Amino acid sequence: MNKPLQDAILNGLYDQTYPGHELLNPQLLRNTKGSNIWLTIRQELLSCQGFTWAVAFITQDMLVPFKVVMADLAKKGVSGTLITGDYLAFNDPKVFHELLKIENLTVKVASPRGFHAKGYLFQHENWQTVVIGSANFTRSALLSNYEWALKVSSKENAALAEQLATELKKLSQESQLLSLEWLKNYEDNWVKPTQYQSRKSQKVASSQPIEPNQMQKAALQELDGLVEEGKNKGLIVSATGTGKTYLGAFAVRNFKPHKFLYVVHREQIAKKALDSFYQVIGGERKNYGLLTGHKHDLNCQYIFATVQTLSQPEVLDNLQATEFDYILIDEAHRAAAPSYQRVFDKFTPKFWLGMTATPERMDNQDVYQLFDYNLAYEIRLRGALEEKMLAPFHYVGVEDYEVDGESIDETANLRRLLAPKRVDYILKQIDYYGYCGDQAKGLIFCSRQEEARELAEIFSAKGHPAIALTNEDSEKRRLQVVHQLDEGKIEYIITVDLFNEGIDIPALNQIVMLRNTQSSIVFIQQLGRGLRKYPGKDYVTVIDFIGNYKNNYLIPISLNQDDSRDIDRVREESTLPGFIDVSTINFTQVASSKILASIDPIKLDSIKELRQSYIELKEKTGKPPLLYDFYRYGSTSPEVFASNHALAHYGEFLAKMGEPIKLTEYESAVLSFVTKELLNGKRPHELLLLKQLLADKSLSQTEYEQVLRDYGAYVNSAVLNSVDDILTLNFFDIKQGKTTKKEQYGDQALIERPDLFTYQLAPQLEEALNHNQQFKQLFTDVVKTGLALNQKYDDQKQFTLYEQYDRKDACRLLNWPKDVSAPMYGYRVDKDETPIFITYKKDASKKRNAVYNNTLEDGRSLRWYTRSPRHIDSDEVQRLLNTPEMKLHLFVKKSDAIGKQFFYLGQAEIQKETVKEEQLGPKKKAAVGMNLLLKHPLEAKMYELLFEE
Repeated sequence: MNKPLQDAILNGLYDQTYPGHELLNPQLLRNTKGSNIWLTIRQELLSCQGFTWAVAFITQDMLVPFKVVMADLAKKGVSGTLITGDYLAFNDPKVFHELLKIENLTVKVASPRGFHAKGYLFQHENWQTVVIGSANFTRSALLSNYEWALKVSSKENAALAEQLATELKKLSQESQLLSLEWLKNYEDNWVKPTQYQSRKSQKVASSQPIEPNQMQKAALQELDGLVEEGKNKGLIVSATGTGKTYLGAFAVRNFKPHKFLYVVHREQIAKKALDSFYQVIGGERKNYGLLTGHKHDLNCQYIFATVQTLSQPEVLDNLQATEFDYILIDEAHRAAAPSYQRVFDKFTPKFWLGMTATPERMDNQDVYQLFDYNLAYEIRLRGALEEKMLAPFHYVGVEDYEVDGESIDETANLRRLLAPKRVDYILKQIDYYGYCGDQAKGLIFCSRQEEARELAEIFSAKGHPAIALTNEDSEKRRLQVVHQLDEGKIEYIITVDLFNEGIDIPALNQIVMLRNTQSSIVFIQQLGRGLRKYPGKDYVTVIDFIGNYKNNYLIPISLNQDDSRDIDRVREESTLPGFIDVSTINFTQVASSKILASIDPIKLDSIKELRQSYIELKEKTGKPPLLYDFYRYGSTSPEVFASNHALAHYGEFLAKMGEPIKLTEYESAVLSFVTKELLNGKRPHELLLLKQLLADKSLSQTEYEQVLRDYGAYVNSAVLNSVDDILTLNFFDIKQGKTTKKEQYGDQALIERPDLFTYQLAPQLEEALNHNQQFKQLFTDVVKTGLALNQKYDDQKQFTLYEQYDRKDACRLLNWPKDVSAPMYGYRVDKDETPIFITYKKDASKKRNAVYNNTLEDGRSLRWYTRSPRHIDSDEVQRLLNTPEMKLHLFVKKSDAIGKQFFYLGQAEIQKETVKEEQLGPKKKAAVGMNLLLKHPLEAKMYELLFEE
């Protein structure tokens, strides 16, 4: 490590022409949209042998993700020391209580007056890293604030390292070990700093007039637009806790109806809605009335009804069809039920407004159709968190308890679920990860009613008062229990699926999931129970006990609201920590491995899955969606349709869905080509040419080059020749079995060049586009969608750092005249460019590539081997070693299980002193090994994704 460390220091502090190293380079750390200071500190923690921190200010909201890492380090026998203090009384006593729960952390209280340090020291094998700057260990400082921190690595005997070690040793000696006695004294005398007293300010704020926030203003503008267009129905999708009821009140206030009706399925919700509307609209209280089992205030201007009462024939008979000029259906996902349908059939208001948090129904009822597909606005969970409309959450996926070496799964019997050791383990984890506030106010979801009842008894017996609620309990009983939780008389409500929607418990500070994740819909509903803002609640702790469940893959999908069905993306979300504003998503390493294990058997891109996605989007848009609709609405990634081997193109999928798609054999072949080869958007050049020719029929080369420049894409003769090879299909004229890929794509060029300076669509393609509108729509859709997908790529370069490519992509983007990906295997030495594809972790010793022991030598260079038999004097090895300006493009994937796609890690150079001929495998075949030094230092995120065990 000495040489890389020396180079990294010289690169960062002397001359950047020295080789860099992402993990060792001096760096200025900041919080940006794609990264933050915590990610670096977390990476250092995971790779260190020990640490010492001196940090003045700590907040409880950052301790949850910290505890996840510390739990993993404890299993490795890694511990650390944290020195903090009582300066300005910033640190809440609860912080010290929580720190004491971390068994592999020694906590010391600094004695120097005015202790205000912010330094993080990490000890590695024979070197150390320090992070010093403005960042305290608080959620704001490490995730979102404008902070600067300098990260420097050095050998232990370096002057700076020695100086820092001496200072920390002195500080540690002068500090006292955190004890319960010191903590009690601090707690007895602690007065919360006035600038942090949020409850008082919230009470003051609550007396102010209620006005719409930015997202609500945007929704109201869209609703007003629907009314102006003469539409008489609209649907608002608004995440739980985002002020859905107030938004409805603002909409009604703007409309000024003569008489208004609000419809919902529970009396309690109707009563709360009445109060909220009165706060917004005002006027005389007598104008607001209820239509429920107990009250029939039919003469009021604003009536709040339960559907059970309203839909009764004797009630409907007493009302006119035009009785109300504005009707709002709350929890509109229920509106397909017969009781609601009687309401729809009876009334003809000027406007129907539907509001729901979850329009995707598990019973496949089309909610969007009920409101004429007029989706006015969506405020989903992610957007609401980013707009700070909800309380942040810290999610922890922790492995469930193992009984006799077996983890809980779908078939576990009640005895195993309630085993004393498992219950003790659950209580220990719940206590370890904690909650915000003075007392736990938790909601626990389990799998069975008997489990809920028995767990409540066990929790109560162990000093954690709990009550089980099931669908057998009356609404009155439920409200009583919720009130007991609010009042702090109990700590936990334990249920099955009772609180997925409806009743709100704003005081919740902890959600515990002791069951299999059955669907993303239910997961988000249950998570949403705890995200309402509440005085004194800075965050919600979500603890998910992950067993050997088949549906574990749904967890990262649900948390990230990732509907792409992109399996590579799901793997990444399962491996790396996630962030939604200052909310964090964390998995212990064992829990992460359980999720990854559940992904491999799942076919996220199966026709069955794609059909469901198609149905959902068709319900949303009111028409058969095209590929661009999937892109626009953040649904299934269009690339998933393209990569599905059972589909030649999207038109074929539409036909499977029952749409009357009629295409000739030629048209189908063309669609297959543009879908399979161009839709991914990894290069925009062909797409831009086709888009221009769709509009102009003919284009000069000069005009085409200008189109590319205007778009921001690179232009040279090699890429222009490559575009010709691709769109004439010559690139694909390679034998594959009995046919060529070119023949599979119709064997006909898409463009022709009447002279060297002009581009035109091929006559057969132009004729097809003119005579078959279905074909033209599908063709144009691919071009449009491909350019949309291209937005994530750097069009000034052939390859974009850390994006994924396969071997055929490399052949095309390197402007090679033919697709030679099939015989390429791990690399191909060309005249001046060589793509190298490395599978880092071999899946089986019997496989050919398993004998190549690719290793990350020192965090910045990969040990790589040529194919065998090869010798130092072999022609391709000599060209590789001695061609001036040879560009080596390095592509890496973690294992064979990942698929064909490799991450691009940038260019690399051969470290000549490491070149060596070696004997590999049981047959001792000769190959040449060498270290490839990355020109672009590897980012911590990619290091963890590709090389962490």
